[in-house]
Amino acid sequence: MGFTTQFFLFVFAPICFSTYYAVIFLERVRCLSAYMKKMRTKDIVLIIFSCGFYAWSCFDNIFKLIIYIMVIYQFARILQKSRMCKFYVKVEQERASTNSKRIYLSTIILFGVMSLVVFYLVYYKYTSAIVYVWNFLFGDSLVAHNLVAPLALSFITFSAISYLCDVYRQDATAGSFVDCALYILFFPKIVSGPIILWKNFQKQIEDRKISLNLIVQGINRIMIGFAKKVILADSFGNCIISMGTSNVDQITAAGALILYMLQIYYDFSGYSDIAIGLSNLFGFHCEANFNFPYRSKSITEFWRRWHISLGTWFKEYVYIPLGGNRVSLKVTLRNLFIVFMLTGLWHGCGKTYFLWGIINAFFIILERIVVDKRIYKIIPNYIKYICTMLIVMCFWQLFRFGDVMEVVNWFKIILGTFTFDKIYYSWKYFFDFQMVCFTVIGILGATILGNARIQSFYYRIAETKIGYIAQEIILIALFLLAILFMVNSTYSPFIYFQY
Repeated sequence: MGFTTQFFLFVFAPICFSTYYAVIFLERVRCLSAYMKKMRTKDIVLIIFSCGFYAWSCFDNIFKLIIYIMVIYQFARILQKSRMCKFYVKVEQERASTNSKRIYLSTIILFGVMSLVVFYLVYYKYTSAIVYVWNFLFGDSLVAHNLVAPLALSFITFSAISYLCDVYRQDATAGSFVDCALYILFFPKIVSGPIILWKNFQKQIEDRKISLNLIVQGINRIMIGFAKKVILADSFGNCIISMGTSNVDQITAAGALILYMLQIYYDFSGYSDIAIGLSNLFGFHCEANFNFPYRSKSITEFWRRWHISLGTWFKEYVYIPLGGNRVSLKVTLRNLFIVFMLTGLWHGCGKTYFLWGIINAFFIILERIVVDKRIYKIIPNYIKYICTMLIVMCFWQLFRFGDVMEVVNWFKIILGTFTFDKIYYSWKYFFDFQMVCFTVIGILGATILGNARIQSFYYRIAETKIGYIAQEIILIALFLLAILFMVNSTYSPFIYFQY
């Protein structure tokens, strides 16, 4: 079930929120309050609706997911109890002497359960790739069965690892089974994030409070997200689809790079806005997942602004455990390479994803090496910005196409080294007045609106009574327009649903 479907908007969401708020109201009734809070009624209601949300898309997998959560929870409890337990083993030394080496039992348990969690992910998402590599290296002819990964397996794995690691580090407790189920199943984030760390989520379970200000803030965020996704991202996506992969002129091919760059941003940031807004309506606070990444003047800065929750997760559970930047420069560069290689592999097992991760790692490492060099510092910021955007725009195409040669051929069209005998539709057909307007709005919205002065001016206006009313009228109008787009167009799933 997607957020931008008529069923979610007009059926699921109204029933879910009316039930949730009814339970909150009943909790305030004196004779029912203590019992309902003890039974954690509102959390159970939220879990039930989250199960329904997930089951709508893959009914069979909901039972597997419940079993998965039960296993994770039991291991977390064992991990918590064994955190301070230790035992000794004998380790042989160079001179045939023995020495006692202390090993924490909890570390072994964590390693074991993490291996199971990662194996489950690898089994479903990477078996075919592993078999392909094996056959290539050893000349075998093994056949991999076509496996359909459970919906949102990657994001569920991220949540499970965060839950286990935070319990192991004693940054949070295992909590109750209801806590664990609510964290992993929470429907605003389960499919495509944002990725919320367990230690941050657990703090809000008991302390969350719903206020009118938070509700309005959440609704506004949802309306913005709908406009981003349905009006802009889907319009860009439909235009790209209509172009196909061949028989286009140079201008159309170059324009497709810009459109896809805008599509993937407004698609995913729109989803994140809706997810954050829904979380607000349940009393949870989530950090922003995007901070105008298309204003970045380096690839390093871009990754501080793009999919922030993913970067935070890799920093917490991969980069820092490897040593982070507290080690030598050589080891730090190695750690960065590992992180971005894993980031590429996380998106998929195809060659394009792996290459995308390697390319990002290359530029991140290069920037880390030259960042303090005088020659880098004297480069004007506008040159750095143009170079960064060109790199980002070009290598997003590795996500758009399934094969590297298709990417190469598309750039050949742009450079004029690959032409067609007949062009059926010129760039004027694809970039009509509406598409040009949307493209300009998309570029300005992704760049200019991130300017600190413009944002400061906007906040000052929005704080006034007239400014606030005008803001709400504009958002409601955009939301109604988005609904019209949604009703009158074919449903287009969020791009990150596939990951």
